Amino acid sequence: MKNFLLSFLLFFSIPIVAQDKLIATNGNISFEASVPFYEAVEAKNNQLFSLLNTKKGHITFIVIIKDFHFERSLMEDHFNANYMESKKYPKATFKGEIEKFSIKKLNSTPDEYYLKGKINIHGVTRNIRVLATISKTPTNAIAIQSGFSLNTDDFKIDIPFIVRSKISKNVNVKLDALLQ
Repeated sequence: MKNFLLSFLLFFSIPIVAQDKLIATNGNISFEASVPFYEAVEAKNNQLFSLLNTKKGHITFIVIIKDFHFERSLMEDHFNANYMESKKYPKATFKGEIEKFSIKKLNSTPDEYYLKGKINIHGVTRNIRVLATISKTPTNAIAIQSGFSLNTDDFKIDIPFIVRSKISKNVNVKLDALLQ
């Protein structure tokens, strides 16, 4: 009887715990590092992984560097081999929290929150705090959008001298995730 009761409690407690965590496996992240009068330097990745603990407001984003795609394959090759060294540093991560987050206060009207935590790119970890809009969808998913700028020098990403005037050191990043 004791085993039955223990099994029963375990079985019904798992869905309760699981409801505290929402995930997205196909979020979108893109960046743009263009300089006026030169070819656009932009890439997109639709394999952004996100995990949100709705009770604590902890959030994680993980992106595989090789999954960024450019319009021109040569740019993609240089990006992976020369700039991001994706074999050595295969992913970028953010781990942090949503400041003043409360799942109970979310509704269909997007509200602004700050995401605060540590971002790791190219083997370098930095503290970051960026603005994001967060809302609840009609299906009770949580939509998160953010746009922010990163500097390549902060992450020891070297831009070769020959193309330095054609690529911005300030990279504009946009992310969009729907967590369910």
